[in-house]
Amino acid sequence: MCGIVGVVGQQNVNQEIYDALTVLQHRGQDAAGIMTCFEGRIQQRKSNGLVRDVFREQHMLRLQGTMGIGHVRYPTAGSSGPALAQPFYVNSPYGIGLAHNGNLTNTEALTQELFQSDLRHLNTDSDSEVLLNVLAHELQKLGKLQPNAEDVFAAVAGVYRRCAGGYAAVAMIANYGVLGFRDPLGIRPLVVGERTTKNGIEYMLASESVALDVQGFTLLRDVQPGEACYIDVDGELHMRVCAEHTALTPCIFEHVYFARPDSLMDGVSVYKSRLRQGERLAKKILRLRPDHDIDVVIPIPDTSRIAAQSMAHQLGVKFREGLMKNRYIGRTFIMPGQSQRKKSVRQKLNAVGLEFAGKNVLLVDDSIVRGTTCKQIIEMARDAGAAKVYFASAAPPVRYPNVYGIDMPSADELIAHGKTEEEIQRHIGADWLVYQDLPDLLESSIEGNPAIESFEASVFDGSYATGDVDQVYLDKIDALRNDQAQSQRRQGEVEDGDILGIHNDTY
Repeated sequence: MCGIVGVVGQQNVNQEIYDALTVLQHRGQDAAGIMTCFEGRIQQRKSNGLVRDVFREQHMLRLQGTMGIGHVRYPTAGSSGPALAQPFYVNSPYGIGLAHNGNLTNTEALTQELFQSDLRHLNTDSDSEVLLNVLAHELQKLGKLQPNAEDVFAAVAGVYRRCAGGYAAVAMIANYGVLGFRDPLGIRPLVVGERTTKNGIEYMLASESVALDVQGFTLLRDVQPGEACYIDVDGELHMRVCAEHTALTPCIFEHVYFARPDSLMDGVSVYKSRLRQGERLAKKILRLRPDHDIDVVIPIPDTSRIAAQSMAHQLGVKFREGLMKNRYIGRTFIMPGQSQRKKSVRQKLNAVGLEFAGKNVLLVDDSIVRGTTCKQIIEMARDAGAAKVYFASAAPPVRYPNVYGIDMPSADELIAHGKTEEEIQRHIGADWLVYQDLPDLLESSIEGNPAIESFEASVFDGSYATGDVDQVYLDKIDALRNDQAQSQRRQGEVEDGDILGIHNDTY
C-alpha cells in the first residue's frame, strides 16, 4: 500500500505536497519522493526513509514549481531500495513523472509488450514503471506537440485497455498539468479537492481525504472508477470516465486497517464503519456467549481502538487502554521479515499490569494476518496477570494473499490459511477466539453508502474482482513474497550498495 498526492497551485506547492505526504505516512514507511516542475525543468528528491528524514531544507528549496506530485511507499511484490522510490520519470514524450498506489496483475505481459512492440526500456522490476511507460506510449502515439485535456483522456483510455489490476496514480506532464486516474473497479482510492486563494483556485489529488483536510482543501468528491482527473497548467479542472466498463468495488481492507479513521472513502466514513464493525462483532459475542464473563475490553493500538470502544459499549463492560504504544516504532504489518516483526512487538507495546491482573480480558485487533503479533500480545497479557485472555478480530480470517497492492504474505504464511478457527485459537494461545463474519464486515461499510454494491474482499473469500487471477499467478507472487525470498532480496540489495537502477538521490 502506498500514498499518492498531486497538486496544481498558484505558487510553490512543495510544502503542500510535503505536508500531505506526512499525513499519508501511515500508508508507507519504506520510501518517499516529491517531483515538481519549474520553468520547464523537473525537480526531484526521493530516497528510502520517512518523509521527515528524506526531505531537508536544502531539498525543499530546490523543489520549486506550481505543480507537483508525491509518494510514500512500502514494498509489495517488487524489491526495495532507493531505485524503487517514486515518483518515476521518463523524458519522452514531454517529460512525465508518475506515482502509483496498487498493483498491476498483468505486469509480465505488459513488460514484454513495452520492449517488443513499444520499444521501451524498463530499468526496475516495479509495476509502477510499467504503468508510467504505458501512459507515456499512449501519449506518444497521439503525436501531439502540445497535448490538451482530450489528448490526455485518450491516452488514459489506452491505459485502461491495456492495464489490469487495482491501481490509482498521479502523473505530472512537464509544462502541461497534473493527472490522476483510478482503476475501472475503483479498488484503490483517490479523491480530488479544491482550495480558493487570493490568486485563484488550487487543486489537490490524494489517496485519502484527510490529506486535503489538513491543507484547507475542500473535498469535491472521489475520483470515480475508470475516471481521469486532469488539472492543466492554467488551473482548469477536467474530469472524464475513460474506461469502457466500470463498477465501484473498493478494497474493504482500507476500512479495516489502512485508511485513517478521519478519512472519507467513496462516501463512507472510515470512523463510522469501524464503529459498526465493533457493534456487529459484539452482537455476535452476545449470540454465542450471552452469559460471557468478560471483565474488560482492551484494544491493540491503534487501528482497533474505535471498534473496541463500540464493542465495550455494546457488551456493557469496561473499556481500558491496557497496552501502551511506543510511537517511534513503525507498523509491524508493514515491516519486512518475520524476525523483525517478532522483535518489534515487544519494543512497540507494553502492558499496564493493573488493567490485566486477575481479570478476564478481551483483546481486540483489527485483523489477524500472520498471528505473530497477537500471539506475543496474548503472552504479554498472561505475564501481566490476566486470568483469561479472549481475542476478537474485527475482520474475518485472512486466508488468501492480496494481489492489488497490499503486501499480504504468501498463503502459507497466513495463519488462517487452511486452518479452522479452533486451530488458530490454539496456535495463538487464546482462551477463546472470535472473528467478524464477512457479511457483517461488508454491511458495516455499505451502511455508510448503499450505492456501493460490493467490495473487493479477496483476502477473506478468495474471489479476485478482476477475474484474471489464477493459481499460476498466485504461485508466482508466493515465490516473490514469502519471507525467505524477501530476505534474499534485501541481502542482495545490501551487497549491491542499495543500487538497483538509476535514481536521483544526490542532493
